[in-house]
Amino acid sequence: MTLQINHRPEAGRIEANVENNLCYIEYRLDSTVMHVLHTIVPAAVGGRGIAGKLTDYALDLARENGWKINPVCSYTAAYFKRHPEHRDLSAA
Repeated sequence: MTLQINHRPEAGRIEANVENNLCYIEYRLDSTVMHVLHTIVPAAVGGRGIAGKLTDYALDLARENGWKINPVCSYTAAYFKRHPEHRDLSAA
């Protein structure tokens, strides 16, 4: 599945529209720490790896900007546990 992901820094969101369902990561940037607050994928399009792709995008964005990630969101925290290769980005 090809996913068109958009970064909306003014809204503190990383978004994708899948079959008219808004999927997003909500975050707050505090200096050089990206606090990932929520990962939302509606049930209608769940189970397709969308949350993982949004999280990968957030990690790439953080790495490109020299940010650390505080995984407030339970999905993001679990993602770090499943993908130890990204733990260098964790601010927690």
